[in-house]
Amino acid sequence: MAPLIAAVLGLASGVGLWVALQDVLSVPALRRLNMAGRVVPVGGGIVLVLAVVLVAAGDSLASAIRTAPASPVVPGPLLVAVLGFGFLGLLDDLLESGDAKGFRGHVAALSRGQLTTGAVKLVGGALVALVVAPLRLEAPLPWLLVDGALIALSANLANLLDRAPGRLAKVTLVLGVALVVGHLGSQVSIGLAVVLGATAALLVPDLRARVMLGDAGANVVGAALGWAFVSQAGGPARVAALVVVAALNVLSERVSFSAVIASTPGLRTLDALGRRTEDRSDEAAGDDAA
Repeated sequence: MAPLIAAVLGLASGVGLWVALQDVLSVPALRRLNMAGRVVPVGGGIVLVLAVVLVAAGDSLASAIRTAPASPVVPGPLLVAVLGFGFLGLLDDLLESGDAKGFRGHVAALSRGQLTTGAVKLVGGALVALVVAPLRLEAPLPWLLVDGALIALSANLANLLDRAPGRLAKVTLVLGVALVVGHLGSQVSIGLAVVLGATAALLVPDLRARVMLGDAGANVVGAALGWAFVSQAGGPARVAALVVVAALNVLSERVSFSAVIASTPGLRTLDALGRRTEDRSDEAAGDDAA
């Protein structure tokens, strides 16, 4: 299957689920104040996860009908990543507890005997990343740790970017398309294309502040990008990417990405592209800690 067809399947599934799940997303437990002070459903991640599962299930049925073996549209490790990170993110979206923010905040809370949902998400995400990271034949343990760390930290970095309408969706689509085009035809690129299609289905509602991807959506797209990268890149590139992503995670403890974007003309223009004027006042005020 071509990546374009996979993306269309993800897009169609995402649009259909977005329309069908309006009542579900409107429940009080899934509504939060965004940075502009508007109450918005935070359940966009539910749409993403279910869209990927729907495409995977349809592909399985089609293969059974054809009675011919075929590579799955959504590779098993990617499906595990989507379900695992989606569950952990949704847990935090629904049951967020305590005031702890960022790595230091969650570790400090643990030292006081308080287990936050954020800490569960961080530890659980690391475990899921180790499950889905490719096992290399050469020095398997070191590369497993490198790849697992890159996937987990990519998921957390995506969460840090989801602080303004449409911001994370735009970054995901740009990086994701680059990864797909760079490896056209591979099963990894086809699976990632499904996730990108589902993300594109929420781009306009996200930009219009009608929904937030939430932790469930942010963690899923970040993990999917990280998994696709480690599955296709060479060793030096993966190590370099890990250094950059880890540095950005650490930097977020002290620097607001929203403030940096708001103070940089080019980034500010791209970030605001497609967003309503009344939703453009949130960038500098956002707290980027996860």
